[in-house]
Amino acid sequence: QVQLVESGGGLVQPGGSLRLSCAASGFTLDDYAIGWFRQAPGKEREGVSCINSGGATTYYADSLKGRFTISRDNAKNTVYLQMNSLKPEDTAVYYCAARSRWLGCGRTWYAYDRRGQGTQVIVSS
Repeated sequence: QVQLVESGGGLVQPGGSLRLSCAASGFTLDDYAIGWFRQAPGKEREGVSCINSGGATTYYADSLKGRFTISRDNAKNTVYLQMNSLKPEDTAVYYCAARSRWLGCGRTWYAYDRRGQGTQVIVSS
């Protein structure tokens, strides 16, 4: 079965850290650029970060630079999102999505071919 599965979400206090994982099954992740998106309650889904298939190029939303780091381990067929100094406004469902390496990172959720179901992150004291 071809799917992307996010994990690593949970409840964390402000200032804390979480590492999200995006694991692929049924296909090889290194053929794809991987994007992370998030959607907070009552808000539109927004792009968080993206990494190209080789891992050499990364993109971040301007507001998140310096706090979030995207990386990938193609041998494990997994992409990670390290989130530090978390704030209550980071509370959202976080999703990963895959896009063909020939197209690279896309700007929008619907630019991606394969999408995960999301993992909930709650930042609260």
